[in-house]
Amino acid sequence: MARWTRDQLLLALNLYHQTPFGKQHSSHPPIVKLAERIKRTPSAVAMKLSNFTFLDPSEGGKGLSGASKTDREIWDEFQGRFEALADASEPLLSPESTPPTGPTEIKALVKQRRHQSFFRKAVLGSYGNRCGITGLSIPSLLRASHIIPWSESEEHRLNPSNGLCLSGTYDLAFDQFLISFDQDLKLVISEQLKSEKPNHEITRLFLEKEGSKLLLPEKHLPDSACLTWHRTRLKN
Repeated sequence: MARWTRDQLLLALNLYHQTPFGKQHSSHPPIVKLAERIKRTPSAVAMKLSNFTFLDPSEGGKGLSGASKTDREIWDEFQGRFEALADASEPLLSPESTPPTGPTEIKALVKQRRHQSFFRKAVLGSYGNRCGITGLSIPSLLRASHIIPWSESEEHRLNPSNGLCLSGTYDLAFDQFLISFDQDLKLVISEQLKSEKPNHEITRLFLEKEGSKLLLPEKHLPDSACLTWHRTRLKN
């Protein structure tokens, strides 16, 4: 079998960031799909993801130790550089991988969409496509919520650890600093939300869930510093 190309490795690294360790096997549908796309076997793709797992310091030595020199080079090049990874890998997933050459506004819009696509796939994949508060598992109703908003931190824009998987109502409440999570990842309700005129829906959706623990992702745990930033901005 021919050596892996750079494009193949980029697509595998893209998939790695949305695939928990327990799903890095040859029958996992996204792995099968990528294998078909790059003309590799599902077992080879699964093994490559396990090589990246071994190189990932956050995974604590899991995975397979047989990473090649090019595996290590790709990992080192993009470690912690999620925007660069999205720019390099997301176009390869499009029917046309050639970047747009039109006006600056068009290119910027395409780039932003690619970034948002990468972030959403990584966050939802890490949470197994379920809301971290309710467990709701209908992908079309789920959002990849930024902990530190997109506009506030360029550094964390595409970092999956700056993301939570939340269903629509909770995403909006989180975005408006009406809810957050404490250092133990338990749901915190803002004083402003508590002061709203009590009604059944507020009680059911929020007050009854106060103190419940976030359903943890299998990959990319929430960054504690990002959560502290968010929590200090809860509305009183």
